[in-house]
Amino acid sequence: MTIEDNALGAELRRRRVAAGLSLSELAHKVHCSRSFLSRIETGQRRASVELAQLCDQVLDAKGMLTALAPPSLDSLPRPARTGSPRRTAGPAGKGRAPGAAAQRRHEFDRLLRRGDLSHTTGDMREADRLYRAALHGAAGDPRAQAEAVIRMARRWSDPGQVDHELLHLIRNSLAELQGDAGAEAVGLRLRLTAHLAKKVAMAVSEDTAAGRVGPEEGAGLAEDALSRLPADSRDGRDGRDRHSRDVRDGRDGRDGRDVRDDEVRCEVLTECRWARYDFAPAADALALSQQLHDAAVRIDSPYFHGEALMALVIDQLRTGRVYSALATASQYRKYAADTRSVLATWQRHTLDALLDLWHGRFDAAAEWILGGSSQYIEGLRADLAVPADALRQTRLGQAFWLLREQGRMAELFTSDLAEDVERHAYFPIWRAGLALALCETGRHAEAADQLVGFAADTVDFSHFPPSGWAVPTLVVLAEACAALDIHGGYENRLRELVPGLRERLAPHEGQQIALAGWPTVLVGSTARARGLLALAAGEPETALGHFRQGAVPARSSQPELARLRLAQARALRGLGGAGNEAQAQSLLQESLRSARAYGMAGLAAQCGQLLTNPVNPVNPVNPVNPVNSANPADTDGT
Repeated sequence: MTIEDNALGAELRRRRVAAGLSLSELAHKVHCSRSFLSRIETGQRRASVELAQLCDQVLDAKGMLTALAPPSLDSLPRPARTGSPRRTAGPAGKGRAPGAAAQRRHEFDRLLRRGDLSHTTGDMREADRLYRAALHGAAGDPRAQAEAVIRMARRWSDPGQVDHELLHLIRNSLAELQGDAGAEAVGLRLRLTAHLAKKVAMAVSEDTAAGRVGPEEGAGLAEDALSRLPADSRDGRDGRDRHSRDVRDGRDGRDGRDVRDDEVRCEVLTECRWARYDFAPAADALALSQQLHDAAVRIDSPYFHGEALMALVIDQLRTGRVYSALATASQYRKYAADTRSVLATWQRHTLDALLDLWHGRFDAAAEWILGGSSQYIEGLRADLAVPADALRQTRLGQAFWLLREQGRMAELFTSDLAEDVERHAYFPIWRAGLALALCETGRHAEAADQLVGFAADTVDFSHFPPSGWAVPTLVVLAEACAALDIHGGYENRLRELVPGLRERLAPHEGQQIALAGWPTVLVGSTARARGLLALAAGEPETALGHFRQGAVPARSSQPELARLRLAQARALRGLGGAGNEAQAQSLLQESLRSARAYGMAGLAAQCGQLLTNPVNPVNPVNPVNPVNSANPADTDGT
């Protein structure tokens, strides 16, 4: 029997077809059967408001389908379960609770499903509301509440700062599960610990940490969680320690079957990789992201699929595997198109802009950075769907680097961008970026003061973590030191700054590329940065060795290669000799050609200046501004 007014069914079919989804694909996304959805489209069944809302979210119908839902509603059909079924957990943790308890659990699962769908489509505000409702509705059931807290912990937090509310919720859940020896509880504790590790490790300074617990403690928690994660039998790895073998074997009264679940594995790998981001080498992070990607492929979870792809592309870029990253970025574009999540779309555009900047496609990058991204941020901020500060900082970083590459840094100080840079100075990389901007706009004395103050605040940069955000910060600081070195007159200041920077960058040799943000911009190879610091220290031979290493990652970027050639020319001039000078002239001409071809006005000006100035016999590394040899003490730029 056909429902007379089938406006909802007709509109649903029209939007589904326009979105390129089959009945089966849409049914899977809204957790119902294909046949039921088909009967709604043909007017043989009524749709509940809940199902209409789910279809609204998936098809981005802006409430149109919900508005067309008829007032007389049938209940939502029983959803098709995927993966291992959840056990109903009551206070005693045995079997299925009768009556009201079973209804509460059904409502809890319904709220989680709807929250997951909202999260997948990028509506974090709605997802958080639904997860909170699930949390409150599961009062008296610690396992269910822990599941809701885990979902809440997946939300984006303000970058560089600790989310105190989530820390409180996670710690409470861990306390409630203490002493529960069930296999499900073991998995929940692992997942909660992984989230706790990441949230604690989000701080970038003592000012943004959670009391006395800082990022180091977060990294330690992550190591502990990873050590307790049972080995994946499908890749042939053994357990990390005896405890993991105990869990895997079901000792200590625990059944390890649920702990091996891929959802637990994905959750722990995702959060622990981020928690260790600032403390583990980039190669180690890549190994974890590869494991995460393998596990995510095996489960039907858009959330983990997206997390795995983004983690993989970030770590491939950091380790200099740019061409591998291009392939992964292509997969992420498909993922973003499939989910049509506003956040995935944002990250896809951000990743494309990052690659455009690296490859010198500055016009394409500017179209998004200076155009589309602003509109996107305003829309998301108006909806309160995500923390807008995370998006603003990403746009700010890309705009900063675009201006730098095009030699337009003066515009930073004539726009609202400089104010944003100063407002985010609790992020160390923004202090480094401000020093570089001052150098490139001729304010070298201010830049030198900024660098010396930065070094003093961080005890010669010794408070930096060994990896993560520290690497791009060090590379940008090295660029600022190189600018002071080229300008001349700041030798005393450089003698204060350079040793600490060289010591912190020393572990990052080889083909690494410094990645700012998660991801925002590739600021250059670590090898070139080490070479710039060696030049500032008066060691041109050492510098050339670093530049030879930097040539490998530079091959994928003409702008990076142009900057590397200028640095190599300076090092050759530092060695002296007619042959080296001829080679330096050739490198400068190549760099100048690339700079002009790619519209890098600042770099072109540097090359032209070095080409037209003769080598200074007193200070051949710095031919433009020779040191006053008659009064070497007067070299502080004042």
